[in-house]
Amino acid sequence: MILAATLTGTPPDPLASAIEHYRTVESYHVTIHSIHAGGEEYIRYYYKKPGFVRMEFIRPHDGALLIYNPNTRRVRVWPFGAKHFPELSLSPGNRLIRSLSGTRVDQSDVGVLFENIRILREGGNTEILGEESMGGRMTLHFIVTGAGGIAVAHVHRSELWLDTASQFPIKVVSRDLRNVIIESVMMEALEINATLPETLFNP
Repeated sequence: MILAATLTGTPPDPLASAIEHYRTVESYHVTIHSIHAGGEEYIRYYYKKPGFVRMEFIRPHDGALLIYNPNTRRVRVWPFGAKHFPELSLSPGNRLIRSLSGTRVDQSDVGVLFENIRILREGGNTEILGEESMGGRMTLHFIVTGAGGIAVAHVHRSELWLDTASQFPIKVVSRDLRNVIIESVMMEALEINATLPETLFNP
């Protein structure tokens, strides 16, 4: 990406490239490690367009399962695992099932992340720091900062490490208007366009 920009004289736009690539992605699954003021979360995350989400909690709430269906706009929750009592049906905005950092399940996928950062960048700026190796993958490290006092979903500054091969984020650090870290997220064991059976979202 950087070499191409050097040859053409055009500044690279890693975010636009990642968004364009994401449009071709039908599904993915990944293990998410999130660190924030409320603690840490480890979650096995499955996504399938047009918006099906399955979240298997590793820590905290080991064994808990959450599934969002975009057709019904409801979230099925099994606090002790699939088919174990109780089973709840909740709105995606319910405070009981928001992440410790406040993220809703229906707004949790990489596409929403990219769109929020794209909006943040309008009137703001992008600083490209270069390529870095992270976890055995080559990444492009860059920072998007909103203009003035602008924040999107409470985020004023978003720092990303994009896998140069998959165009997916490997790490994302978000900061508020005071430059305090809201959340640091690592994405591991990523598989794109994985075959995800219907039963995964309707156990």
